[in-house]
Amino acid sequence: MKTIALCMIVKNEQDYLRRCLESVKGVVNQIVIVDTGSDDDTINIAKEFTNDVYHMDWKDDFSAARNESIKYATTDYILVLDADEYLEKSVDIQKEINIEADYYVTKIHNIMALGRATEHQAIRLFANYRGLFFRNRLHEHLNVIGEGQSYKSSLTDIKIIHSGYTEEIMDKRGKAKRNLSLMLAEVRDNPNGYNLFNMGKTYTLVGEHEKAIDFLQRAYSLSKNQLFAPELVMLLCRNLGELGKYQEALSILKGAVAVYPHEIDILHLQAQYYMECGYFKDAITTMNKCLELGDIGVSVTEGNGGYLAHYRLAEWYEARYQFAKSYEHIIASVKENDELVASLAKFFQIMSKVNIPIDDVYNSFKQIYKISSSDKLQRLLEVLYQLRHPLLERYLNEYDLTVQPEVRAVAYQYAKKYEIASSLWNDLDNLTHQNGEDILLLSILMNDRTLFDLSKTLLSLSKREWEVLQKIKEKKSLDGIKFTTNIEKILERMLVQLIHLQEFEIFEQILNYSWQGSIDTKLKVCDDLIAYSFNDIAIDLLTKLYEKYPENNRLLKMLGDTCVNLGLLDDADFFYKKLLDSVDDYSVFERIYEVYERLDVRILMNVIEKKISDRYPLCSWVNRS
Repeated sequence: MKTIALCMIVKNEQDYLRRCLESVKGVVNQIVIVDTGSDDDTINIAKEFTNDVYHMDWKDDFSAARNESIKYATTDYILVLDADEYLEKSVDIQKEINIEADYYVTKIHNIMALGRATEHQAIRLFANYRGLFFRNRLHEHLNVIGEGQSYKSSLTDIKIIHSGYTEEIMDKRGKAKRNLSLMLAEVRDNPNGYNLFNMGKTYTLVGEHEKAIDFLQRAYSLSKNQLFAPELVMLLCRNLGELGKYQEALSILKGAVAVYPHEIDILHLQAQYYMECGYFKDAITTMNKCLELGDIGVSVTEGNGGYLAHYRLAEWYEARYQFAKSYEHIIASVKENDELVASLAKFFQIMSKVNIPIDDVYNSFKQIYKISSSDKLQRLLEVLYQLRHPLLERYLNEYDLTVQPEVRAVAYQYAKKYEIASSLWNDLDNLTHQNGEDILLLSILMNDRTLFDLSKTLLSLSKREWEVLQKIKEKKSLDGIKFTTNIEKILERMLVQLIHLQEFEIFEQILNYSWQGSIDTKLKVCDDLIAYSFNDIAIDLLTKLYEKYPENNRLLKMLGDTCVNLGLLDDADFFYKKLLDSVDDYSVFERIYEVYERLDVRILMNVIEKKISDRYPLCSWVNRS
């Protein structure tokens, strides 16, 4: 049996330290803790577990503190943890160190908010008395890089759980600004790949993407064989994406996928950037490849090969109105991780768009989401409240819950119990702007002056805007009145809620009013109609718009898409071709190809494939087909 020491540096870690130290009981033979200035209960907690507690004045140097801690270790091996980390219960370090490597790469599982997690690899276990020590004031690391020595390494199954990741990232953003001068000094003194990489990370954290790209590009040529190389590529491409340089990022990712075929995060990002560029077929194929591989790689965002990939696919198919496929993937996402709020919300949104009866929605959801704790119930209620979903009232009553009165009012309103909702709204004090549009909508549904006046106190609109809304409530003519952006957005959101409530008479009235708005508002309304399968109404409205705006590119694309939905393939071909006369847009070529595919015209399919191959070298599917 080899002996192991846990070596830590701490400062004000009373909230986390006990859990960390409990996790190493029976695993390590020695615990060494170096405190750098705690003024809470950290030291007392540490002394419950070990006598090896030391003090060191902080010197703005993480490597100095780490080296201070490991000098007290008297064991064969050293394990390094931070206070907000702990060992997974099933860990077997003795099994891992039997091969007697110099250092071991472990998995760090970072728990994030909203049911998400990431995983990366790091050196946290290494042999004592073999000349290994920490370097760098910031981003300290063992001296295994560029030392001219042949240290033996090993990849392990040891998993360290890190619970403070989200808070730490936010904290790092503030610290990054303060630490820029220190990091620049480190790069100046030792411009190796690791330091250049961390300089790029630092500039990424503070949002200076151009500078981050410069350092990451310089780092890559020096780091191709290093453990952090895949993360470096990811960071470089993310910075390019932040600047909208998706094509440049895709060029890098295409090569990176070939070099790192089992890095799921790289493949997932490639799929996302394909979609950003309108490469729908490649995005779908690549994201399905993520599902085949699963969560593997040196640095892994949990779910990129599972529930997050399913979520993305559900989102993309929904955007193309392919609801059967969208539903299939959102069900898979929720089943795999029912803590992801975005997936829960997407489930209800998709069910609304295909007009599933509310009882069927309730029964389907019960099959995939088991309410086994108060946290899960609260998560569900928050989603339903944000969506203004009619099932909110059902769950509140089923569990006999006491909630804030405004939540109860929303629940009754969107369950179409308007009189009860009206009474609650009128009795409430201290309402906020968040409920202003709810009350305005109800005032129009009920033609209620009191509610209308109440909404006035909550929404920041001009006198003229309120005059327009009052005329809408009273169903008066608005001929010659030009809408403001505020009015257009309120009417567009109101139309969506009226679809949910199936209040089609008032929906038609509001639709007529919204048609006096800008072309952008009209197109957004048509997009909503298409999304909720009102294709016949949408095509009539779009055709009228086409008579007035025959050169509007967004309109031409929507007409083409709607014609495809209705099976009017020749008409779709006409609008897509007309669109290509004014724009060079890859996504239109792909849409035309799909039209010819459905018409089974192989000759025209070949023509489009050739054009895509010539104009868009980053497109992969034409080369695979």
